[in-house]
Amino acid sequence: MADPKGFLKLRERETTPRRPIPIRLMDWREVYEPTDQALIRRQASRCMDCGVPFCHQGCPLGNLIPEWNDLTRLGEGLQAIERLHLTNNFPEFTGKLCPAPCESSCVLGINQPAVTIKQIEAAIAEQAWQNGWVQPHPPERLTGKTVAIVGSGPAGLAAAQQLTRAGHTVAVYERDDRIGGLLRYGIPDFKLEKRQVDLRVAQMQAEGTRFRAGVEIGVDLSWAELRERYDAVLVATGATVPRDLPIPGRDLLGVHFAMDYLVESNKAIAGDQVPGQITAEGKHVVVIGGGDTGADCIGTAHRQGARSVTNLAIGRRPPSERPSGEPWPMMPHVFEVSSAHEEGGERSFLASTVEFIGNGAGEVAALRVAETEYVDGRRVPRSGTERELPADLVLIAMGFEGPETGTVAEQFPLPVTERGAFDRDDAYETSASGVFVAGDAGRGQSLIVWAIAEGRAAAAAIDRHLQGTTSLPFPIRPSDRAIAV
Repeated sequence: MADPKGFLKLRERETTPRRPIPIRLMDWREVYEPTDQALIRRQASRCMDCGVPFCHQGCPLGNLIPEWNDLTRLGEGLQAIERLHLTNNFPEFTGKLCPAPCESSCVLGINQPAVTIKQIEAAIAEQAWQNGWVQPHPPERLTGKTVAIVGSGPAGLAAAQQLTRAGHTVAVYERDDRIGGLLRYGIPDFKLEKRQVDLRVAQMQAEGTRFRAGVEIGVDLSWAELRERYDAVLVATGATVPRDLPIPGRDLLGVHFAMDYLVESNKAIAGDQVPGQITAEGKHVVVIGGGDTGADCIGTAHRQGARSVTNLAIGRRPPSERPSGEPWPMMPHVFEVSSAHEEGGERSFLASTVEFIGNGAGEVAALRVAETEYVDGRRVPRSGTERELPADLVLIAMGFEGPETGTVAEQFPLPVTERGAFDRDDAYETSASGVFVAGDAGRGQSLIVWAIAEGRAAAAAIDRHLQGTTSLPFPIRPSDRAIAV
């Protein structure tokens, strides 16, 4: 077991320091300094090894957190990554990108700063790659069954790895030119360097997973043809339809969806030629939306040399401490300062954008913004509080409405829920036999841990559909799938 007095000996929460802002703004590398393994082991020793580890409740993957915390404390890195891989295919992704609901559920967090679970997870994965402990695990035998997975984000990749290891022949289709989905093109390199995606893809190829990049299902190959070719199909296309802001001036040049901006930036960083790239260089940039995507835009704009960056959030500034209405072990909505926020710019809350203002040449030049007021539970602009902000580039980062359903509805109809996601039953299967849905495509916009968990669970359901039984883990309860995050 863990050191029974570790959390009493070491009450301070330490995290890996970020590189100095002036230095990290000069490149696209990850923002953190090299990992200090001694620091990681100290923090792992703070784990209480609870009789009832509520961190499990906070994590959809059911990660064995106390176990790999103690193995890290003891310096048993190989065993730690083995425990971690039992429940999580890609700990290097979740360790860097997940908002860590496990830490909000940490029992130590009741009266002390929580254990740095996310940091420890990332460090375990990093050490494993450095020491060559992550190896391919090809199946011992093939089943003769074939599965097509549409989408190569975390849900699709997790399902593909599980099904390949179960002995099925799996092909992953991706419409972009590279594998990875939003991990590849939606997340800036300063949060996740793409070499880590490449390493996992190489591991999966060595295990037998086949990747088909640059193939758009519904265009290059119809959905009906896909279903005819494979014994089962998994739709893991994500929730990629952005939420728009239909106000006067929306059609002005210089007003873009955040993901269009981030994708072009990531392609340029990868060395691609991007004609007419959307860039923040020398511009007054306004980012509308206070979530992670908005923060990604802020950090990207700083690195491109923006003249100024302003972030607008329509709601109130969250409290700095856990609110009484969100008690432990719930994940609270609190004010957060990401690495991008540290780097500069202005954050404005209770800010409602009412109009995009042009310069006479069809280009955006400013935003008219008013103070938000709450009327019958709705957030509306308060009359008489309007002001103007200079803006040469506006990025709309207000979240996503759901998956793209156009070609599926036309060629191979699948029911859609009221929330705009593909409907499926408790086994992730749609009304079309043999067609399954996992991740944001069925859940709506959510967290990376939910995507991986649903990918793993859908893989178990598909394996059982094809074989009659399955030995793959089914990590989340069907009732959990309806909980919006």
